Amino acid sequence: MDSRYPIGKFSVDEKSITEVERKKYIQEIAEFPVLLAKAISGLNNEQLNTPYRDGGWTVRQVVHHVADSHMNAYIRIRLALTENNPTIKPYEEQKWAELFDAKTSNVELSINIVKAIHERWVMLLNSLAELDFKRTFYHPENGLTSLDKYLPLYAWHGKHHAAHIITLREKMNWH
Repeated sequence: MDSRYPIGKFSVDEKSITEVERKKYIQEIAEFPVLLAKAISGLNNEQLNTPYRDGGWTVRQVVHHVADSHMNAYIRIRLALTENNPTIKPYEEQKWAELFDAKTSNVELSINIVKAIHERWVMLLNSLAELDFKRTFYHPENGLTSLDKYLPLYAWHGKHHAAHIITLREKMNWH
């Protein structure tokens, strides 16, 4: 198993996502805050400061990265819903993970952000009509992205990073 991709690399079928698949992805996004909180439950500072793999981020950085990434995703979706194919601003996630707050602050801050963002995100997603999921934004590095293609990415993204932490816990026998 590649420790960078404990659940495998993201891939999405280029076909249109069905309503059933969409509901499944929304449910996974809804459930993610509990999964993340459970993944870090009971970890002490030393454990939170342990990289999930050699050369990788610490558990603390992973948690803060998830909050950063999911805030950006939520905003990108809102932009796509309110503007005509907006060009979104990429960010340097590796550099963000090296900032002081990402390396030192209490993980509960980002757990709370994730809980709040996901609650609003799911409320918004559940309010959308099928046509809304066809709306797009333009990412300067990744090109044109529809909300239907973005939804499975973020369902995967949460599980991907939770798996980093869960796999480390298992490897280190942290119960």
